[in-house]
Amino acid sequence: MLPQAKDYWGLPEAGRGQELSKLGLGSDMEVELQILQLPVDYREVKQRVTRIWEDLQPQLVVHVGVDPAAKAIFLEQRGKNRGYRDADIRGFRPEHGVCLPDGPEVIASGVSMRAVCRRVAVEGVEVAFSGDAGRYVCDYTYYLSLHRGNGCAALIHVPPLSPWLPASLLGKALQVIIQGMLEETEKARAQSLMPRKLSLCDSSQGKPTGGLLL
Repeated sequence: MLPQAKDYWGLPEAGRGQELSKLGLGSDMEVELQILQLPVDYREVKQRVTRIWEDLQPQLVVHVGVDPAAKAIFLEQRGKNRGYRDADIRGFRPEHGVCLPDGPEVIASGVSMRAVCRRVAVEGVEVAFSGDAGRYVCDYTYYLSLHRGNGCAALIHVPPLSPWLPASLLGKALQVIIQGMLEETEKARAQSLMPRKLSLCDSSQGKPTGGLLL
């Protein structure tokens, strides 16, 4: 999936996070859900992703970004280190198009997105696998999060809100998908008595915004 840089600069899409915060995860698992917004800004994202992992110490971070050309919800399997040539909303481009100069070329999520795609079903919207997150701020953020979290991160690319995809349906879809991700994570992790933390990072549109939405 190769979204264009300009395509992320649309109308605010905060409704997707707000709807999920109202729904919750609806899961039997003990999960502490925190929802944050991130700006479409390479430098700010690098700082915030670091703080998320250092301060919140989540067991899984799920990033959500918008691809206006998409007609389905895409689950991204991997983040890439190079090829970031499009400017962010402040006109900044990473030096040499690189996320981390000494980082590996590709980092894959520890969550099997193909397995999640097989597991989940959402009436009214397709959920599909993707191996290319597009080399823009979403991909950049994902790579950083995968690197900081040792693969304990996920990226969901969603279409913009529309008559065929209202906030209520998107919120339900995110709920079902994240439940599937948690179930896949549980398969690879021993059961723990400690409550699990889940951070949902929502890539904001327009000018940078931030803060805890719950």
